[in-house]
Amino acid sequence: MLTTNEIRVGSAFMFEGSPFIVQRMLGQKSGRAGITVKLRVKNIVTGGTQDLGLDAGEKFDEVDLEEKKVKLSYIDGDDFHFMDQETYDDVPLSKDDLGDNAGYLSPDDDYEVTITFYEGKAVGVKLPINIVRTITYCEPGVKGDTSGKSTKPATLDTGVEVKVPLFCNTDDRIVIDTRDGSFVERAKDK
Repeated sequence: MLTTNEIRVGSAFMFEGSPFIVQRMLGQKSGRAGITVKLRVKNIVTGGTQDLGLDAGEKFDEVDLEEKKVKLSYIDGDDFHFMDQETYDDVPLSKDDLGDNAGYLSPDDDYEVTITFYEGKAVGVKLPINIVRTITYCEPGVKGDTSGKSTKPATLDTGVEVKVPLFCNTDDRIVIDTRDGSFVERAKDK
């Protein structure tokens, strides 16, 4: 069983008799009735997407997915091509299939990712929890502000925008948590 609190981008679960995979976390809303988690999900069978609002206490059956370790070979338009590390097969996934994870992938990366398959068809990808990216643009850092509590938008080398502390600058290498897109720390490069 999978609870609403355990659902992340790439999680697969049964909802109303159909298998769904999470593409995007849209946020949380709290009110008198409790917390509602908003998700953008894709129906694995039909390929259709929809937004769901799930109560925090709900439980779902997990969908059995096969997993394979792969590396990103290249990106062709909106198609991401991965290479199976054992058979050297090409496994293509569209940007829509990857959801938010597409913003963290670059062919220059050397880390392995896990592709999930449902009944032999590639449906999603699981990334390492922490990845290192380079900031290509952000407003200049503020000298002396090292608290890290205030944030500003920053564009990464893959084109995705994340929130970073005020002390970060352009060309800084930072560690990002791929589960929610949050800043972890500055990268400790060799």
